[in-house]
Amino acid sequence: MVNKVSQLPAGHGLNAETLTFGDLAADGVVDPVKVTRSAVLNAASVARMVLTTETAVVDKPEEEEDGHGHAH
Repeated sequence: MVNKVSQLPAGHGLNAETLTFGDLAADGVVDPVKVTRSAVLNAASVARMVLTTETAVVDKPEEEEDGHGHAH
C-alpha cells in the first residue's frame, strides 16, 4: 500500500471512502494540512487587520441603573 501511494503523482492518493486510488482533490477529499494552513492564514489576516487599524469592534457594555435594584 505504501509503495503504491509513494509512486502516485502529487495530489493523488487513496480515497479511504471508496478504497480507490486517484486525484484526491477531484474526488472531494479534503487535505487536513490544507485546512489547518487555511485557518492559520485567515487568523493571520484578521490579526494583521486589527494591528493596522488599531481598532476592534466589540459590544458596548450595558450600564447599570442607579437605585441598586430598589424600585420606588
